[in-house]
Amino acid sequence: MTRPITAGVDGSRESLAALAWAGREAERRGLPLRVVNAWRFEVYDAFDLGGRDAQRQQAREVTDGAVAGLTGRHPGLTVTTEIVEGDAADALTAAAADAEALVLGSRGQGALVGFLVGSVGQQVIAEAARPVVLVRAGDEPAAEAAGREVVVGQHGTADDSAETLRFAFEAAAARGATVRAVRAWTLPPVFAYSPGSLKLLDEAGGMEPYEKKGLAEALRPWRERFPDVPVVEHVEMGSAGQVLLAAAAHAQLVVVGRRARRTAVGARIGSVAHGVLHHAGCPVAVVPHE
Repeated sequence: MTRPITAGVDGSRESLAALAWAGREAERRGLPLRVVNAWRFEVYDAFDLGGRDAQRQQAREVTDGAVAGLTGRHPGLTVTTEIVEGDAADALTAAAADAEALVLGSRGQGALVGFLVGSVGQQVIAEAARPVVLVRAGDEPAAEAAGREVVVGQHGTADDSAETLRFAFEAAAARGATVRAVRAWTLPPVFAYSPGSLKLLDEAGGMEPYEKKGLAEALRPWRERFPDVPVVEHVEMGSAGQVLLAAAAHAQLVVVGRRARRTAVGARIGSVAHGVLHHAGCPVAVVPHE
């Protein structure tokens, strides 16, 4: 099954930026584009918004207008649209289920402080079964210029980060870009050491060589699958979120993972993904994994 790139639109400046990014991504990857406008019937005493049919028509006109501008820039792109009445977060989460990626807009907080993630975006990112890309209002095609990397955070074992690395390598291959794979490490507290872990560290020659080996092993299958994608292996001591953000200062896309498991308090984005989402200066893809 060919999964489309799916974009959520509502007529806002940030959703139009997301749609523009989704159109470019769909064209790069040779995929269809699906545009979803989720709306809810509203009644206000202060002013008349019209009946349900009028509000549905307004949502249709907003969507058609946005798509008309997009297809003018990408005449060969296959585009479908859906107007869905209901809760926006639920509708967009459902739309993500069969998408290669769901692309959403976010209000920008300026060049230095990244995104302002609304409650709908946070809920969708936390619950979607497929990757969600957040695009800031004001994002420009020039940010995808040659030489700007796709930066991806890698942690744990090769299996832990397989889906995250897959998305990053596919995005880089479509762009002709370099992947910068970032693995951050910190000194564990004394009680975390065990005879087994000390043996592994001793065999690896210390903490940093051990982490470099872990990154290299995780990257090996993706280097083999994408031999034409240049790769920079970046291992650095420090907080994972801070190391990743520093490495992504001039990136065209940042890719982070989040655990898809639900906890007792519901789905969570995770501290690293949360920090990158709020402070990155470029689009951020959040990829769920087990």
